[in-house]
Amino acid sequence: MNTTHHRHRNRHRTAGTVLAGALALLLAATGCSSKADDGDKGGEAADGVRTGPGVDAETIRLGALTDLTGPYATLGKSIVQAQQMWAEETNAQGGICDRKVEIVVKDHGYDVQKAVTAYADIAPDVVALPQVIGSPVVAALLDDIERDTMLTFPQAWAASLLGKDAIQVLGTTYDVDMIAAVEFLTRTKGLKKGDTIGHVYFEGDYGANALEGSTWAAQKAGLKVTGLKIKATDTDLSAQVSALRKEGVKAVLISAGPAQTASLVGVAASRGLRVPVVSSAPGFAPQLMKTPAAPALAAMLNVVSAAPAVSSDLPGVRRMVASYQKKYPDSPVDSGVLSGYNAAQLMGAGLKKACEAGGLTREDVVKAHRSQKNADTGLGTAQDFSDVDRPASVETYVLKPDAKAVGGVVNAEEARTAPGVEDYLSSR
Repeated sequence: MNTTHHRHRNRHRTAGTVLAGALALLLAATGCSSKADDGDKGGEAADGVRTGPGVDAETIRLGALTDLTGPYATLGKSIVQAQQMWAEETNAQGGICDRKVEIVVKDHGYDVQKAVTAYADIAPDVVALPQVIGSPVVAALLDDIERDTMLTFPQAWAASLLGKDAIQVLGTTYDVDMIAAVEFLTRTKGLKKGDTIGHVYFEGDYGANALEGSTWAAQKAGLKVTGLKIKATDTDLSAQVSALRKEGVKAVLISAGPAQTASLVGVAASRGLRVPVVSSAPGFAPQLMKTPAAPALAAMLNVVSAAPAVSSDLPGVRRMVASYQKKYPDSPVDSGVLSGYNAAQLMGAGLKKACEAGGLTREDVVKAHRSQKNADTGLGTAQDFSDVDRPASVETYVLKPDAKAVGGVVNAEEARTAPGVEDYLSSR
């Protein structure tokens, strides 16, 4: 499947093009399935609901392109299990649009080529994707997802994923998180004009977008940023800590993975660089609180996140945690559980709206999803999906590591919109 043709943001494709695309997919699906409906836009089920790929009279099929064997395997497992739990709960209550929900899971192991193949494999048979892990994976699939009008919730938060009708970044983007991180440091940790902060970040969309936010916020606050780019394979950050010490940084931002956060904080503490560290949400995992770096993390780290801690006392979160612990007693409850369950609930809400409007084709599902201005699952902040060019939310929580808490973190600050975020978004 060719994913290299030019990306475009032509959201105003004619109905003819959309129809031709739906029919082409339908014909492709008919070759391998006797269940495919025929007729306009994929046909109509006996109940009068318009259907297309991934939907028949009995079933709504969703797809998950996940990582169960690569660097994000623990996260992938949490998200998959949480979404399967949601599907079982939904089906026990009668399903959606009188249909059972089924999630087809494919593991890509964080390998882009495997993910492209997996997408080609499941695309004809699913109506939407409530989970795609990895910025590089989503980037490689952008054109296909847009062409197929496949509503997709990436487990990736780069601002480069905005502006596309079918792709929905849930919550905030990495740049918004880092603006909140800089504001948190100046407000609570005594950073002032002229101070230097370090920013250690992964190469690629994640790190680059996070750095855009920190650079913009630092400039507004009169701070200097020392950026240090690292690879996902760099797990010993001793050299970076030495460089940051030399620069005399007063705080450090990190936009990487849990292994890098643990190394940075652990090494910094042991070398006397005891400064506040603020991580993006993907940089923390509860397993870190069982490592030798745990005391340093508890003392120095804060996590900026669009979602609350899983130890939060929000009734929806407490209910979800109790159900998950009962169903998967041997699995840790981490941010992936909340992220996966929230995404599944939001997908379910969009599907219900589409059904009420009379159609479950992919176009119907995208349209229903985008009509929501105040989608609230009770698992954090409300989301506005109506503006494709803006993050769905601009509110962030600050979480603090705590070895005794479920998920290894507690809410240190409730959700708020950091001053400056709106200025930043309007200036882009």
